[in-house]
Amino acid sequence: MRECFEIRDTDAGGRIGRLAVPRADVTVETPALLPVINPNLDTISPRRLAEEFGAEILITNSYIVYGTDDVRERALADGLHELLDFPGAIMTDSGSFQLAEYGEIDVTTEEILEFQYEIGSDIGTPVDIPTPPDVPRERAESELETTQERLEVAETVDTGEMLVNAPVQGSTYPDLREAAGRHADATNLDVFPVGAVVPLMNDYRYDDVVDVVAGAKRGLGSDAPVHLFGAGHPMMFALGVAMGCDLFDSAAYALYARDDRYLTVSGTHHLEDLDYLPCSCPVCTEYSPAELRALDDERREEELAAHNLHVTFAEIRRIKQAIRAGNLLELVEERARAHPTMLDGYRTLLDHADQLERSDPVSKGSFFYVSHESARRPEVVRHHRRLERLSVPDSVFLTEGGPARGDEFDDSWRVEPPFGPFPRALSKSYPLTAEVPDRTDRSALRAAADGIRRLVEANPETEFTLGHRGWPEDVLESVPERVDRIDFDAGDE
Repeated sequence: MRECFEIRDTDAGGRIGRLAVPRADVTVETPALLPVINPNLDTISPRRLAEEFGAEILITNSYIVYGTDDVRERALADGLHELLDFPGAIMTDSGSFQLAEYGEIDVTTEEILEFQYEIGSDIGTPVDIPTPPDVPRERAESELETTQERLEVAETVDTGEMLVNAPVQGSTYPDLREAAGRHADATNLDVFPVGAVVPLMNDYRYDDVVDVVAGAKRGLGSDAPVHLFGAGHPMMFALGVAMGCDLFDSAAYALYARDDRYLTVSGTHHLEDLDYLPCSCPVCTEYSPAELRALDDERREEELAAHNLHVTFAEIRRIKQAIRAGNLLELVEERARAHPTMLDGYRTLLDHADQLERSDPVSKGSFFYVSHESARRPEVVRHHRRLERLSVPDSVFLTEGGPARGDEFDDSWRVEPPFGPFPRALSKSYPLTAEVPDRTDRSALRAAADGIRRLVEANPETEFTLGHRGWPEDVLESVPERVDRIDFDAGDE
């Protein structure tokens, strides 16, 4: 187990954790947002980030510090914490972003890690190769090999108590991401950023982001703290946490404010298009849209950045509460309805329900069936697996709300879409206490039929009869032919 990271609560792939950062002598609760600070700009001061917004950790670019003479000298003389006036933990990037943007940088992994240590960084980063999406596989493999060589070099650098990132690359090849995660996990490095996903998010390719992260998570150990590099919009935080990401960095709060853009959890608005401010943060209760537009450029940028931060940190707190309450996926479903590509991301997340099920708690408060995607949740997957282990008598009546008929069969089990069959003794057990709409959709019925199929196939000697309420023929096709059927709605006896 990694000594720096402790998992306290889980829900789906999400978790509340504690990341110990010994050099800063702080422990950061995750999921956590790292506001991005440019040492040459100061839209919102780091001290204000800590005191007003509750930021426990931030990130700045050590390569910019390294390449700016006066800033470098101050950082070496006074240290990053004094330079930025920040009481929490500070992570530094290495210049890999500049490498991706401009093609080359004039610093090695050893040099930049030693520099990060010298200026007092709490979490440093080696110079990895951020391979962009959709490149030929040969390039992705070659650049991943270089990144892995640099991670091995990073292990040899004396960084004292400074934690060190081990970026996970591999472009849009999930198997390469998995191999990269496995290699990174085998090092003695500490935090695991999934890199080079910003181009995917800029193009709203959230489904590909999910596949990339799922691949990395398969390679990483369950105790590995995962950072989704460049994921700064609050709209996608719930999805990112449900994937299993613990850290997010955001420059969006400042970049968007500079362009008069106003963040919400459902998208971004230009200030000029707003007649009302749909928020109750201090900025939005003090100003109207017209009053914000009337401010001078510098003040308007600062106020918009403050609003963007309030919305962003509020979403992180909302996600933590959802994990604690066991309804993270309900929040993800709600956010997924904000944009079609977010829905693509959520549906892709459910493609990995088997993977999510391994960390999902076996018991929570309640299960709400709120869309046909709910039929694919990890709880349904787990129940179907359990069916194969249940003790079954010689004859069983499976009934969707009809009479038990215990006099005709050895036992009578309930059928509840989307879970399918279960013994009545489990009726009060999670997730079989689910809140399901009266108008059951086909996805829930198909999932229930799949559950019946799993039970029947696991018990070839048992005689089964299904009592249902008008299930469509395409749903009944999933039920094995040897199961007798009674349609209560048709008046069958």
